Amino acid sequence: MPSSIEQKISILELRDNFARFEITNITEGTANALRRTLINDIPKLAIDKVIFRHGQIRDSMGNVFDSSLPLFDEIVAHRIGLVPIKTDSRMNFRNECSCEGKGCSLCTVSYNIDKTGPGEVYSGDLVPFTGNVELKPVDPLIPIVKLGPKQALLVTAEATMGTAKEHAKWQVTSAVSFKYHREFEINKADNEGWEKIKEKFPVSVVKETKETITITDDYQQRTVMNYINTVNHRTEINQSKPVKVSEDRTRYVFKFETDGSLTARETLKIALERLPKRLNFLHESIVTPD
Repeated sequence: MPSSIEQKISILELRDNFARFEITNITEGTANALRRTLINDIPKLAIDKVIFRHGQIRDSMGNVFDSSLPLFDEIVAHRIGLVPIKTDSRMNFRNECSCEGKGCSLCTVSYNIDKTGPGEVYSGDLVPFTGNVELKPVDPLIPIVKLGPKQALLVTAEATMGTAKEHAKWQVTSAVSFKYHREFEINKADNEGWEKIKEKFPVSVVKETKETITITDDYQQRTVMNYINTVNHRTEINQSKPVKVSEDRTRYVFKFETDGSLTARETLKIALERLPKRLNFLHESIVTPD
């Protein structure tokens, strides 16, 4: 791509856990590289070590509980590891931290669960006690295991930074996709429902003339075309009321959701920072034949 062509990013929709944005003048390869970066190269905090205390447990009232569980320890540990945790993106990877992997407040957060039955153990029962104690589970109501009478769960867990290249528990995003900018030009004379379309999707109207109205599906990809077909009684068999569809392959519309460990804004910012590093690493890895 010539360096004289300027790339531009525009935010179309932004919520805490959702983003829709457009980037112009990039190649399809760069668009897919950004998609892959959003999926598997955003660092986040996840529980990577769970230690179970087995045997009898006595509470403050002198009642005795057994730490045996209705599920295998491995299943409970797996569920705990998948709980999304609020993340401070400034934290270090443990193997790159100044503590040399020993575990400190810059790279590790420790949690415990101390719960007796009968009752459910939820993600909210994960209580941080070392490191940044503000980094709690995103959703406190994710079920982990159900305890019966006289059963208890007492565990200590450590959360560290990682990326989804290592394990899905470090994946921040889901439903990451991109498409070309697409427009539907509707002839008013042939499509009596054009006013309903305009009323239904006012933000999606690109332009309007006396003869035509042009709608984009950048905001609601599937809904727009389905509605156009419905109000104009168009089917795959009956295409007597044509709609002219065009795509601009210099404009890419992305969307993604996050699990709440990072906001959508933070996630996009990190992805845009990490993408050049990924491309530079690839470039440096290429061996030029002698």
